[in-house]
Amino acid sequence: MPLIQIDLERELFDSSKEEISKAVHDAQLEVLNAPADDLFQVYRPHEPGEFVFSPTFGGVDRQHLLLIRITMVHMHPVAAKQKLYDAMTSRLAEVGVRPDDVLICIVENGFEDWFAGTAMKGE
Repeated sequence: MPLIQIDLERELFDSSKEEISKAVHDAQLEVLNAPADDLFQVYRPHEPGEFVFSPTFGGVDRQHLLLIRITMVHMHPVAAKQKLYDAMTSRLAEVGVRPDDVLICIVENGFEDWFAGTAMKGE
C-alpha cells in the first residue's frame, strides 16, 4: 500500500491533477502489481514562491518541479524501483510533465509500520 505524496505548483494542480493522479497510479499498478483499489495520494499544491529548488541540479533543465514521495513497505527490488521511475516519468510526459521536472523519492519501512483499518490486521 504505497502512500504517495505529491508537491507541485498550484497552476499544474488545478489544470492536471486528475491526469497526474492517473499517470502515477497506473505506473504503480503496472510495475508494482498493486491492486486497483490501492489508491492513496496526497496533493500539496504550492503558490508561486513557496517551492524553492535548483533549476540545474544534476545537469538538467528543471522548470516546474513535481516532487513525488512514495512511502511503501520494503519489498521491491532495485530493478522494480527503476522501472517504476521510468513508468511514472513516461506516463507523466504523456500529460505534459517533462521528465526533467520530476523528482521521485521512495521511503521504505516494514509491514509493522502501517495500519490501514481493521481488515488489514487479519482479525
